[in-house]
Amino acid sequence: MQDTEVVAFRMTLNDGMAEEYRRRHDAIWPGLKAELLARGVIDYRIFHDPRSNHLFAVMTRRRGHGLDALRHTEVMQAWWRMMADIMTTRPDASPEEVALEPVFSLTGGGPG
Repeated sequence: MQDTEVVAFRMTLNDGMAEEYRRRHDAIWPGLKAELLARGVIDYRIFHDPRSNHLFAVMTRRRGHGLDALRHTEVMQAWWRMMADIMTTRPDASPEEVALEPVFSLTGGGPG
């Protein structure tokens, strides 16, 4: 059994906020980064579609991760509040996310 899983989701950025979103993520808080890694994130990538302002996130995480509890930490809630002015959020300032269903995967096994 694999010890990791990949999840993907979509968020929505407000018009004209792509550069600000990138700037804020380029300066991600060390404490938040440490929490994400400590709670099971192995790889986390976010892509922007400038035509729709959708953000597509793909995350590889350990099975049995501790990410569900992260939402209750002060660092996560502070990050959400800081980001709420540039993206679509829920009443608690967390990003409005839509889970994406996998439909295709190709994994290379290396040379040979």
